[in-house]
Amino acid sequence: MRDYAGTWTLLRLALRLDRVRASAWIIGIVLFTTASAQSNNDLYSTPEERQNLATTVETNPAMLALGGRAFDLTTTGGINAYQLVAFMATIIGLMSILMVVRHTRAEEESGRAELAGSAVLGRRAWLASSLLLVTGMNLVIALFLGLGLQSTDLPAEGSWCFALGCAGVGVFFAVVAGITAQLTEHTRSATGMASAVLGLAYLLRATGDAASASDDGPSWLTWLSPIGWAEMMRPYTDEDWVVGLLFVGSVAVLVPAVGVLIGRRDIGAGVLRPTLGPVEASTSLRSPLALAWRLQKGSMLGWGIGFVIVGAAFGGVADGMVDVAKDNPDIDELLRDLGGTGSIVDVFLATITSLIAVVVGAYAVQSALRLSGEESAHRVDPVLSTPVQRINWAGSHLTVAAVGSVVMLFAAGLAAGLAHGLNSGDVAGEVPRVLGAALAQVPAVWTLIGLCALLFGLLPRYTVVAWVALAFVLVIGQFGEVLKVDQAIINLSPFTHVPDMPSADFEAAPLLALALLAGVLVAVGLGGFRRRDVA
Repeated sequence: MRDYAGTWTLLRLALRLDRVRASAWIIGIVLFTTASAQSNNDLYSTPEERQNLATTVETNPAMLALGGRAFDLTTTGGINAYQLVAFMATIIGLMSILMVVRHTRAEEESGRAELAGSAVLGRRAWLASSLLLVTGMNLVIALFLGLGLQSTDLPAEGSWCFALGCAGVGVFFAVVAGITAQLTEHTRSATGMASAVLGLAYLLRATGDAASASDDGPSWLTWLSPIGWAEMMRPYTDEDWVVGLLFVGSVAVLVPAVGVLIGRRDIGAGVLRPTLGPVEASTSLRSPLALAWRLQKGSMLGWGIGFVIVGAAFGGVADGMVDVAKDNPDIDELLRDLGGTGSIVDVFLATITSLIAVVVGAYAVQSALRLSGEESAHRVDPVLSTPVQRINWAGSHLTVAAVGSVVMLFAAGLAAGLAHGLNSGDVAGEVPRVLGAALAQVPAVWTLIGLCALLFGLLPRYTVVAWVALAFVLVIGQFGEVLKVDQAIINLSPFTHVPDMPSADFEAAPLLALALLAGVLVAVGLGGFRRRDVA
């Protein structure tokens, strides 16, 4: 047990450090899922509305891939399982990855684990405490999620099956993150590897669920995905609790594997040792912009692939929304509150485009705040000790974030336009419309980059405010009109001022104003960074 000495002390420390972060994850997940379930109960309150949805979804592979396996859409519980299990399980899995890597590999990379290890602290204490923390978070989510779903008048057994299935996915990916944290030396690589496994699980689930629309498709692929296991527990439809043993068995196998990996590496190192680079850098690395691109190109590629998949998925189901909303005035009204006027397909595309743009904003914030990460890790000092100017170094990372956000929106818009055009038989007409709607969101995304630059230059200790602003934009953009929030508050979001294309006409004035605002924020932020001390 010497390897686990100090585990409970580290667990208490983690709880103290992350009491706000962990609470935010738990509260956000529970409230969002419960509110979504209540909304679905209201939208599909009659047997006719539920039957119309079932008729549309059960034979539509794209909608099954996007939502999930549809076992019984004639009940509100079955509809909630179809729409929410796969999505929420993925979000919980991502939460688990981020939290485990934060308390394992990030602690080693910063040197704090080595310092703490000089005291009476076991070799496996960091990993054990992080897994206990994240497992506890998942169990708390399951508890409140089960109670929250029941509060919406959904059956108790199905609610607990839903909650425990999602928590099982979270625990599974916590262990996966524990493994990737042993394989690599860097936090970014550990998170990327674990996230790639999560993405693969989602794709296997989506492919298997899409294939369930036909009798001869490879629907068995769903069983290869932990997210699929949560679906196959069949919440609200003859619950199959035996499937939950897959989570128990897989975790029981993977946890000892983590222990083996810990014994095969040194503190601060990874099992997969990096190879030595060339003695002299290539000419492509002899500028701050080239360095910023080198550091961020992997992240950009991963995000880009994700947006292509998401764009194609939403574009593929756009035509199906006509059938869903045709006989359900509540859905029609909801979409028009979010996406403006016009045909229901254009309204749906406008709504989805704005949602994708906010997610692109998450990429932009992450990319722009790479500045803060480089500074806090003291990697900026050797760079600025050369003739590289501060403005050039910071501007290079902001340029990568700005160009990358355009690439993300272009990829998502092109994929959505192609998918929708192929379904409607008008590729040449639909691709420019949908692509234009996506690119119209660029100035709004750039304002978030401007905010990041402003905070980094003037208030470097409060760069987390950029993430708070992104969360505000997401909530206001998707629920502001529905919740009847005061228009003055809604107008604080830059995305509010982007025209609802393709259901509305293009307007240049608000986009130019947003681009100008973004430029001013970047200029002020760079000016502040030029004058302040480097941490």
